[in-house]
Amino acid sequence: MSEQLSNLATIHYGKSPNEVLDEDGKFPVIGTGGKFGQSNMPMFNTPSVVVARKGSLGNPQLLMEPFWPSDTTYAVIPKGDVDASWLYYNLLNFDLTKLNEATGVPSISRDWLNKIRFFNPSKEHKRKIGKILLTIDEAIEKTEALIAKYQQIKAGLMHDLFTRGVTADGKLRPPREQAPELYQETKIGWIPKAWDCRKLGKILTESGGYLQTGPFGSQLHAHEYTDDGIPVVMPQDIEDGEIFTHAIARIPESRAQFLARHRVKLSDIIIARRGELSRAATISQEEIGWVCGTGCFLLRLSGSKLDPRFFSYAYRHDIVQRQIEGLAVGSTMPSLNNSVMSSLYFPYLTEDEQHRISDRLETQDKALLSLKYENEKLEKQKAGLMHDLLTGKVRVKMHGQENTI
Repeated sequence: MSEQLSNLATIHYGKSPNEVLDEDGKFPVIGTGGKFGQSNMPMFNTPSVVVARKGSLGNPQLLMEPFWPSDTTYAVIPKGDVDASWLYYNLLNFDLTKLNEATGVPSISRDWLNKIRFFNPSKEHKRKIGKILLTIDEAIEKTEALIAKYQQIKAGLMHDLFTRGVTADGKLRPPREQAPELYQETKIGWIPKAWDCRKLGKILTESGGYLQTGPFGSQLHAHEYTDDGIPVVMPQDIEDGEIFTHAIARIPESRAQFLARHRVKLSDIIIARRGELSRAATISQEEIGWVCGTGCFLLRLSGSKLDPRFFSYAYRHDIVQRQIEGLAVGSTMPSLNNSVMSSLYFPYLTEDEQHRISDRLETQDKALLSLKYENEKLEKQKAGLMHDLLTGKVRVKMHGQENTI
């Protein structure tokens, strides 16, 4: 059985918080984007859901503490035995943007909001469903907090490794403040005296490597993409040094063969040449034979003295990104060309030290990637449970019941 929202909750207009804003207040002021201030008094004291009335629709917020909703929101107050968290997940699961009735700033009328319908189980089932979904959200929040912590650790580690390096005994060199005799000032800043500073073009000439752009539109057309086949790596597929395949484009093997010069090999580096210019990833075993797509560079380092992982990390570090900020071309979308890329200075050091630095960072990346996969798994689990439990497709197990979740 389904019920209209009007039978499950009372919808109140939020109000301007101007008269109650207080930086020392203990009650949150909630807008369409979340908390943006404190209030010295609440408008509502019961667990509730805040829904955007205008602006960015489709992002309901669960409030378990007293709060003040701004005048761009509605406060949805549960009635009687309706569990606030259950109501929140129903509103989250519903596409609120479908209720937009404005031609300018998106907005939702209270009348239309009142008319949406939800599957309405018993009081006990509502509470159990809300508890199950809250538990998953708590796990997601903890995982996201760990990801943020590891990212901070990695940022600090990268700074140390690319300014101090790692000696043969596996230790960082002393900081420049403590041992200035170990360092030299170069075009990329202060680096160990044991290192050199070279342009990418020179490195490629000496190693026999090369840099090339991915196929242009005249070579690879949008209508050629298929649901399966050979993956084509685009800039948006690269994140934090990894290639993510959940939305990657693909082309038939026959077409990939035609683009043979753009197919990647183990240890190639794929670099975004437009948009977010810090995107770069080293090709791993599973990605051999994929195609370097439009909007990317294929960087192939040759020679035994170069560790592609090191150059990929160096490219993403400030030591190179600072140079790119002043060299990127294009006003609407920053982009790079072969000439700019070849002029970039990279730290140049022994192969052994490149390996030591790359190994340290790779260990950190593996831990981060594991957490990201765990978070992705939890998000999928949450989406599945929301669909099953909130629609009544699957019933939760109550005390003494069988054949249910």
